[in-house]
Amino acid sequence: MFNRLSEKLDNVMRNLKGMGKLSEKNIKDAMREIRLALLEADVNFKIVKNFVTEVEKRAIGQEVMKSLQPGQQVVKIVHEQLITLMDNTDTKIELQNNRLNKIMLVGLQGSGKTTACAKLANHFRKKNNLKPVLVACDVYRPAAIHQLEVLGKQLSVPVISDTEEKNIIKIADKAIEWTKKENIQLMIFDTAGRLHIDKDMMDEVKKLKDFIKPDYIFFVADAMTGQDAVNVAKEFNELLDFTGLILTKLDGDSRGGAALSIKAVTNKPVLFIGTGEKISDLESFYADRMASRILGMGDVLSLVEKAQEAINEEEAEKMAEKMKKNQFTFTDFLSQLQQIKKLGPLDQILKMIPGMNQAAMKNVKIEDSQIKKVEAIIRSMTIKEREKPNIINGSRRIRISKGSGTTVQDVNRLLKQFEDMKKMMKKMTSSKALKNMKLPF
Repeated sequence: MFNRLSEKLDNVMRNLKGMGKLSEKNIKDAMREIRLALLEADVNFKIVKNFVTEVEKRAIGQEVMKSLQPGQQVVKIVHEQLITLMDNTDTKIELQNNRLNKIMLVGLQGSGKTTACAKLANHFRKKNNLKPVLVACDVYRPAAIHQLEVLGKQLSVPVISDTEEKNIIKIADKAIEWTKKENIQLMIFDTAGRLHIDKDMMDEVKKLKDFIKPDYIFFVADAMTGQDAVNVAKEFNELLDFTGLILTKLDGDSRGGAALSIKAVTNKPVLFIGTGEKISDLESFYADRMASRILGMGDVLSLVEKAQEAINEEEAEKMAEKMKKNQFTFTDFLSQLQQIKKLGPLDQILKMIPGMNQAAMKNVKIEDSQIKKVEAIIRSMTIKEREKPNIINGSRRIRISKGSGTTVQDVNRLLKQFEDMKKMMKKMTSSKALKNMKLPF
């Protein structure tokens, strides 16, 4: 996410940090580069003007010009201004487990509302231990109802729908009555979208809001649409006074303008971001963490949270013990790979590590196909071969390569790298050793 913007800002920041002293001209030149980077990222031009003016005013002040590390001070100021631009600390989502909570999702067709409903149900079930139900109020698009039912089945979450009923108030009323008997704590309403804003659509969502009286309304916006998403959000907010936004498709080639502009234009913050197609690919949005990611500073807190959710702590301790005793096998490695994949795309995970900025990541290519190749090779081994790789002779290597659809060279490379990794793990006693460790993909 924000790859192009992050790369451009990273270059500006590195140039500033490399200067021993800063002149007013140096700062103005840097501000011009920042202005261009933000405009290219499709940030609203008024917001860009205000942002750059504020950063320049502070950067030319005494706190920078008289500092021992002026470049670092400018980076700090840019970081703080980015946080201010996206700040959402005033908005808290507090759901109660002793009553029925209602959430309504709105937005244009194609923004990802239906998938966002399922992601929210999964999120709040895990985080708040709530029992959710999904309500299909998009009566104009049968595919949306079917999609919600499929997603609900995947999650084992009930879906209330009625393909014959076109009155969404009746559907909502039926759903609310049903929840009273089922001890449901969270209702998530999926609403109809259009390809553009029209009066009928807006009247309908307004009537639904007045009827169900939701605790929270989330506007779902496609980050790929940039300023168009901001303009649509503004119109929806004027009618519905929504709580905040879910910004979807941030894993794609989004320029970032919507995330950086929406708060300033609507005075409503981004609360969640969609980072992939999986049900689990939904993150709470933190302005400070996102500002750090944009500036290539990493995001350790989000990385730790992802790891805690995806990795079994007890299993990890067993693996660590096996590594110490040099008993780590390909079966163990395959298990670890499955857990690592739950964290998300590896290139995105690496960018959360401080220092792994755009420049550092430029030549690092970690594709899903490489991981799948490793998995295929291991799955083509017998149980005995996984436990004792030293028995894998020439004929076994040919069989494994054919079974996995890879080459003998691929198999040889994995076996060698696995042995090197085991030796490194055994010797590893410092972070220095960790830095030299190479994963076999």
